[in-house]
Amino acid sequence: MSCRPTLLARACVTACALAMICAAPAWANKVYVSNEKGNTVTVIDSETWEVITEFPSGNRPRGIGVSPDGALLYVCASDDDTVRVFDTETYQELYTLPSGPDPELFTMHPSGNPLYIANEDDNLVTVVDTESRTVLAEVPVGVEPEGMAISPDTKWVINTSETTNMAHFIDTSDYKIKHNILVDQRPRYATYTDDGTKLFVSSEIGGTVSVIDTSGDLPELIHKIGFEVPGVQPEWLQPVGMKVTSDGNWLFVALGPANRVAVVDAQSYEVQDYILVGQRVWQMAFTPDQAHLLTTNGNSNDITVIDVAAQKALKSIQVGQQPWGVVVAPD
Repeated sequence: MSCRPTLLARACVTACALAMICAAPAWANKVYVSNEKGNTVTVIDSETWEVITEFPSGNRPRGIGVSPDGALLYVCASDDDTVRVFDTETYQELYTLPSGPDPELFTMHPSGNPLYIANEDDNLVTVVDTESRTVLAEVPVGVEPEGMAISPDTKWVINTSETTNMAHFIDTSDYKIKHNILVDQRPRYATYTDDGTKLFVSSEIGGTVSVIDTSGDLPELIHKIGFEVPGVQPEWLQPVGMKVTSDGNWLFVALGPANRVAVVDAQSYEVQDYILVGQRVWQMAFTPDQAHLLTTNGNSNDITVIDVAAQKALKSIQVGQQPWGVVVAPD
């Protein structure tokens, strides 16, 4: 008889512990959105699609990324001329990286080191060691560098210069430009297919996406993808952010003030559909399983969640003022 209270107490403790576990929020992946005019980052739970928090991120946050282990969040604070680094659990700023003036976008080596940062106002790509927090190199590029990409084999870093209208191929072994490809007016973003055989470059004012064959010894421009939406003026069709599925079959293109994402067959380069999203769609990010595509919509202050398989918009989520960049923490 004397053991019953002990057993009962243990049962109660176990039940309470289980209840606490069940009550705790299940954050499969966190979504981070940089709000360019709000000077904040909004954090969203990718299971519930609810906003977890919003925290200060420096002045004019734009380019944003997460370390391979998901522990660190990197934010280009463009008006502070630095990259701010935050703890992804506490949202506390840990330190800054010497980015060069007006950092806008960056690409990261798959190992997490180094960062390759586009400095829009200084016509440079700055290479930063994320461990020693020092500048490894400054690479002169064209006027107004913005788009950044790294080849899957890490041999090349691509920068797009908005005013020079070129994609520059920077050799990561010596930080020298080895190739230049002329594209249409105001190139904003670059992305590779996972197999490294194609590079897509969006041209905002030109209204096209250039397809560059990177499978041979020399990169070659092989096609330009155009866009046409009934009822939308051609000058509103401004390609910016892009994402290509890991199987290389689908390319999604944000069309800026057209408020649509183009769905492109990445093999035939034919546009298959347009998905209506928020106002002034800018950058995009996949969830790690590529089940969802997230878009930042700067003028409606929200993001749109797209079902990738169905190629349909599911919902919008209000975030901070003028969302610009978006990244999802890795699994």
